[in-house]
Amino acid sequence: MADRFGPVLVPGEDDGESACADRGGAREEPIRVLVVDDHALFRRGLEIVLAQEEDIQVVGEAGDGAEAVDKAADLLPDIVLMDVRMPKRGGIEACTSIKEVAPSAKIIMLTISDEEADLYDAIKAGATGYLLKEISTDEVATAIRAVADGQSQISPSMASKLLTEFKSMIQRTDERRLVPAPRLTDRELEVLKLVATGMNNRDIAKELFISENTVKNHVRNILEKLQLHSRMEAVVYAMREKILEIR
Repeated sequence: MADRFGPVLVPGEDDGESACADRGGAREEPIRVLVVDDHALFRRGLEIVLAQEEDIQVVGEAGDGAEAVDKAADLLPDIVLMDVRMPKRGGIEACTSIKEVAPSAKIIMLTISDEEADLYDAIKAGATGYLLKEISTDEVATAIRAVADGQSQISPSMASKLLTEFKSMIQRTDERRLVPAPRLTDRELEVLKLVATGMNNRDIAKELFISENTVKNHVRNILEKLQLHSRMEAVVYAMREKILEIR
């Protein structure tokens, strides 16, 4: 159990490796980190601190989300340490694109934002960690190692907010069950099935021989009909209401 000041750690499947690493097990290669923040002084400070860690190597830096996507594609880092709110393109928006160009990269949001919406959107976008900048420099290195070993880390105050959000989601779902499920068109069902397999809009468009804009319109219509906010919520809701069955 994490102490009251440190990040909440959620074990992954490779707990054995993590425990070994925590006990001082040597890594064959350093953890490659991309630092993304719109404040150059903060980036430089992180680089100086992380340079003291033998098993962590800062391989690049970026000042906004757009630059982060380009750097991630070129450098293929193990960890992207990224702020939430930045000019040009924010960190949450950049998460999905980074996952596309560097699928093995794990993203830790390091931010001053303690808003529930930012936390929830970051996790939905693929972030593995969400830490507030109030944590110590030692905790940053510890979080990087933990996430690299397949675990998730969330600042304690944010973890409680995440649980609150999950409870609200369950309540909203239960309320929707009292209302008959809206009917989706055959084409919308086709799109939803492909969304459920993990396809992006571009791949769905190729599969159905339609334009990417048409796919976007179908996805928007599906979310509006089901009164949901994300593609994954739509898939879960559809399976639960037996609108859709994935075999």
